[in-house]
Amino acid sequence: MTSEQQRVVVIGGGLAGLRLAARLGAGTGTGTGTDTGTKVTVLGEESHVPYNRVLLAEVLAGRYAPEVTALPDPGPVLRRGVRAVRVDRADRTVHCDDGSTERYDTLVLATGSNAVLPPLRGLFEPHGRELPDGVHAFRTMDDCLALSAAVAVRSGVRAVVIGGGLLGVSAARALAERGAQVVLAQQGERLMERQLDAEASALLHAHLTALGIEIHTQCRVRGLATTRGPAGGRRVSGVEFADGYRLDAEVVVLACGVRPRTGLALAAGLDVRTGIVVDDRLRTNDPRIHAIGDCAEHAGRVYGLAGPALDQADALAQHLGGATAPGYTGTRALTRLTLATPAAGTPVAATGAGTTTGTATTTGTLDLAAFGETTPLPGDDVVRLADATRRTYRKVVVRGDRLVGGVLLGELSTVGALARSWQDAETLTDLFHLLTDDGGS
Repeated sequence: MTSEQQRVVVIGGGLAGLRLAARLGAGTGTGTGTDTGTKVTVLGEESHVPYNRVLLAEVLAGRYAPEVTALPDPGPVLRRGVRAVRVDRADRTVHCDDGSTERYDTLVLATGSNAVLPPLRGLFEPHGRELPDGVHAFRTMDDCLALSAAVAVRSGVRAVVIGGGLLGVSAARALAERGAQVVLAQQGERLMERQLDAEASALLHAHLTALGIEIHTQCRVRGLATTRGPAGGRRVSGVEFADGYRLDAEVVVLACGVRPRTGLALAAGLDVRTGIVVDDRLRTNDPRIHAIGDCAEHAGRVYGLAGPALDQADALAQHLGGATAPGYTGTRALTRLTLATPAAGTPVAATGAGTTTGTATTTGTLDLAAFGETTPLPGDDVVRLADATRRTYRKVVVRGDRLVGGVLLGELSTVGALARSWQDAETLTDLFHLLTDDGGS
């Protein structure tokens, strides 16, 4: 490495970190960018081949084998199975758990997020941090494979999913497709309440019920019941609700959201609120350190979605590459989910656990998409189109002459046109043309 080469160290081998490395030209297998003045090193904590976390529910459902989720090979720039444990800002050095160090000129934190573990009675023993057997988060490939193994032992395993947001709905659907008896407990009034309005949430509720999922809303889980095994370990045996009711369970999934991973940044003295605070150049309060993806907080917002993470990686790559480009101003993110209904009595593949019990087939799917502000403010106009027979629902919120949000279920043929109009803040001239498949006639 020449004295002029700039050393870029990226902490995090997920979607955002690898996208940045690729944009800097580090995917050539040489360990340097296409500009020979840059040397990129990515520290990836997980030992797995890098994977697309968005597809984990499809792996759990048996639709995809784990290898299908693999991201493009980043080459030798990625150090797999290496965890950064400390950042020395004065010496511009990252210290790793294997005793190695990486010096940097520019450091990028792409540390992602952790699953939220709710304060349930019985979740941990005093002074312990080990989850009982049968209790799983749903965030990593290891989580996914462990869940696959837990429900592959036999058909009809009793699984309770705690959390009715996007993560919980995805996990519940996947477990139902694997033949588990699924109960979904949501503390809020409705499913996916951050993305969906009441009508759309009711359609989603009906669809999941048709899958055989038992759904309880406005239902708070207070604690876990556990039993002791012969070796002294704990295994979950049920969940306890706030009203005192106990429900037997062999598997419990904690799908209560995610929290930005900010420990390294805090210990290094960087500005952290909900996430690691960055400006329009994605810089922290240390100009040599940047943050992107789930761990970054820009303009008071932490996205926690793949689209904004990729946008931030692209914007930072332009900045680090010396290109004259506007700073990152935010991402208008669209949430999208496809739910499939298995045919009655049809066995489902159990991939990822070393066992195959059959092939998944479906009798129908429910696609949903949500973007922007789905709850109108006073003075906003709302347009809804619903077809109970086809189980389709479309709603958009219009403020003045601009589209500010929308929800679509069952039929997404118009989502592309609506999303473009919303993302580009276009002046609306023919809303019904955007909403319907026949040009509004």
